[in-house]
Amino acid sequence: ETGDADQLSVQKDFPVPQLIEGHALVKNDYAGVNFIDTYHRGGLYPRQVPFVCGQEGDGTIAALPLGSDFHIGDRVIYGSLGSYSEYSLVPLSKLVPLPDDIDMEVAITCMVQGLTAHYLVTSAHADLIQKGEWMLIFSVGSGTCQWAAQMAKLKGYKVIGTCSKGKLDKARETHCDELIVLDEVKDQKYADYSSVDIVENVMSLTQGQGVKCILDGVGRSTSEISLKCLARRGIFVSFGNASGSVEAFPVLKLTPKSAFVTRPKLGDYVATRDELMTRMNEVFEWVRQGNLRVGIDNEFALEQAAEAHRYIEAGKTGGKLLLKIA
Repeated sequence: ETGDADQLSVQKDFPVPQLIEGHALVKNDYAGVNFIDTYHRGGLYPRQVPFVCGQEGDGTIAALPLGSDFHIGDRVIYGSLGSYSEYSLVPLSKLVPLPDDIDMEVAITCMVQGLTAHYLVTSAHADLIQKGEWMLIFSVGSGTCQWAAQMAKLKGYKVIGTCSKGKLDKARETHCDELIVLDEVKDQKYADYSSVDIVENVMSLTQGQGVKCILDGVGRSTSEISLKCLARRGIFVSFGNASGSVEAFPVLKLTPKSAFVTRPKLGDYVATRDELMTRMNEVFEWVRQGNLRVGIDNEFALEQAAEAHRYIEAGKTGGKLLLKIA
């Protein structure tokens, strides 16, 4: 059943999946841990139970159907459900061949977080922001928004980032144009969004105009702030629920600035094989060139998956969180 992290358990006698047409059997080295895994486990994003958690992994191909362009032994990464396991059955269309010059540990960081940041910065805003205009990105000291802030700078936007005092050093590494630094919630590692007047700071930095795009993965604690920080015809991109899901609001709230709002998900921005590879190749190239700082925060054994979930939910991450499978 779904619930808190204690609902996670390791099943030792789980059978190796049987190969089916259009899929490859991957022997996993690592699985990435993402906030969305906690939404599946907790029931916010319902799935049929029981299920194997996780939605990104890397490893080597152990079995293939005839006629595939891949080969047994190829190193691959993928975004597909069921990665907290020794073996995963992955659609061929979801497999990404791993370049020889990129390590497994680095590659896994590029998948969900890297691709999510890429579509947020390049596509989700529907070109309602142009180079040289302001973008506000929440929580740039960790996770997806660490990536997004760096990519936004690469794409020519001016970036205001928020971070907690405890993650200021990590946030500085993203080279945001401006940082709004927040206190931490007492006895916790995540930011207190009431500790600083973010709206006042944003309006001061933008000469009262607001920002053309907001990337908000925090959710409930920041949605009202986001709407108030928008510039005329700006777009509020709400993509996460770290503090809880955003409550419904009347569309009339968008009227004062003719604002736009979108609630995207990664799957719709890697909907084709071509789109997946185009995004992935650009992320890989930025990593090769040293333009993206790839940080691994912590690594847990598969048997410690529950501990990893508690770690990410407590806001402790300052980079990618991994499960070591093999």
